[in-house]
Parts: sequence; structure tokens; C-alpha cells
Amino acid sequence: MQTTSQLHPTYYFSSRSSIRSNSSMKLGGWNSSQLGFTGRGQSLRFLTPIHKTRLFVISDADDGHAYAPVLEEDSNTNHVIIQTLKGKVHWRNTLQQLERVGPKSVGVCLLTSAFVGMAFTIQFVREFTRLGLNRSVGGVLALAFSRELSPVVTSIVVAGRIGSAFAAELGTMQVSEQTDTLRVLGSNPVDYLVTPRVIASSLALPFLTLMCFTVGMASSALLADSVYGISINIILDSAQRALRSWDIISAMIKSQVFGMIISIVSCAWGVTTMGGAKGVGESTTSAVVISLVGIFMADFALSYCFFQGAGDSLKNCI
Repeated sequence: MQTTSQLHPTYYFSSRSSIRSNSSMKLGGWNSSQLGFTGRGQSLRFLTPIHKTRLFVISDADDGHAYAPVLEEDSNTNHVIIQTLKGKVHWRNTLQQLERVGPKSVGVCLLTSAFVGMAFTIQFVREFTRLGLNRSVGGVLALAFSRELSPVVTSIVVAGRIGSAFAAELGTMQVSEQTDTLRVLGSNPVDYLVTPRVIASSLALPFLTLMCFTVGMASSALLADSVYGISINIILDSAQRALRSWDIISAMIKSQVFGMIISIVSCAWGVTTMGGAKGVGESTTSAVVISLVGIFMADFALSYCFFQGAGDSLKNCI
């Protein structure tokens, strides 16, 4: 009787999908390497799977040794969209990231919007006063803030504050192999790390943009009244006459697109980081730069689609 102590391990590596031995075991559908144990009078061979991946050996790690990170070929962006539509989202992580992107970013966004509004007010009031168009200042400021300044300025601030944090955090997790730990535990790193950040950024940016628009208009009206003698009522009445609902809706659509660009680009650079601490720094810098370029390109494309032809919003302000 054959005992296990008489078995000697022998490894067979082959790309063939079948085994010619009479005592072999075939697992259907597995085209992979063969692993067998050979005894004195019989042999047992069975198949173990081979996962096809691409390995890139990097020789400039911090400790001087080469390592080979595994780069997956599936599309993270498509996976995020599919999982979001299916409702398979880690809501606890999403709420944490939503608090991080939204309430914790309100202060710096509002401060930046207030000073940008006052700076534009100085330029508009100086030029419009000479033309005798003081009543048009509020309308011009409202259109500038709602259509361009509020979504773009808010997105730039969020890209510098949140986008860099996303890239640095995920990059550190990647080089320290924490993402591999998530895979071992049965969790998909994209579902657990990327999807909550994309959803949080897409939801938080429109509300931040709306708050920045309000604060920017308030600071402009206060400066025009206190320094240049243009009444707050005139500024607000002119803004009300010039604004339309589509101006606010377009600003929120823009900011939502910008939020998706920031989060997707930052997370993509983070989860593909290689090269230790140096790679984390490079990924963070690249994420912020590409996010800003993407914001400006998307702003042009959306503005071209939303506002075509001659406008007549300022006719009611003169």
C-alpha cells in the first residue's frame, strides 16, 4: 500500500491543457502549470492556476534592492462607475471622505473666494464707473462668479488640498504594500479606497461652489459699498436681474465634473506609485498638475457647450 512518506515532490511546468498519464487528475478549464507527486509505482498530477500579470522590476528603490510590483490591467475608472451604479459602495468610508472634502475644506475655499471677489470688484468698479455703468457692476460680478470663478477657484483649492492628500495617502499605501494586504483579506482596493473618494468629491464640490459664490458676491457688495460708494442694494438688484437659473445649474455641473477629475486623477496616480518615498512625491506632484490642467480643459469644453451664441443677460442691468 502506497504511503505518503514514499511520495517525492516533482514539479512539472507546461502550457498543455491535458495530461497523458492514466492516473492523472484533470481540472477542466484550467490552462496552467502542472504540479505532481511521483511515487514508486504511480504518479498523481494536478493543475494549479497561473494568473497572467505583467511584472516590472524597479531598481531605484530606497533600500537599493529591486522589487517587482504587479500592475493590474483592468480599468479602475470603469470599475468605479459600474460599482457606483450597482450600489456596491462602502458607505462608511464614503461618509468619512465626504466630511474630509466638504466641511473641512469650507474655510480655505470661502477665504479664497472672498479675496478673489474683492480683487475683481476693484477692477470692475474702476472701469465701469468711468462709463457710467455703476448699476451693471453687480450683474457682471454675478455672471463672472456663477459661470467661471466660483467653480474654477473652488476646484483649484480642492485640487491643492484634497487631490494631493489622496495621491500621497494612496501612494504610501501602495509602496508599503497595504493595498496587497487588502487583496489578501478579500477586499478590492478600488472599491474600498478609490470609489468612496470619487463619490465624496463629486457630491461635495457643487455645495462648496454654491457657498463660494455666495461669499464672493457678499464680499464684493461690501467692498463696493464701503470703498466706492455703490450701494449694496444696487449690487444685489443688478445681480438678481442678470442671473438665471441655468447659470447656477451650469456652475454646479462644472464643479461636479471637476470633482470627478480631481479624485480620479489623484487616486490613479496614488495606486500606481512605484519607487518608495521618491515615487510618492513624484506621484503627488503629477496628480496636482494634471488635475489642474484637466480642470482648465474641462472648463473650456463645458463653457463652449453651455454658452453658445450672443448673450443678453446684461440687458436688464443697464
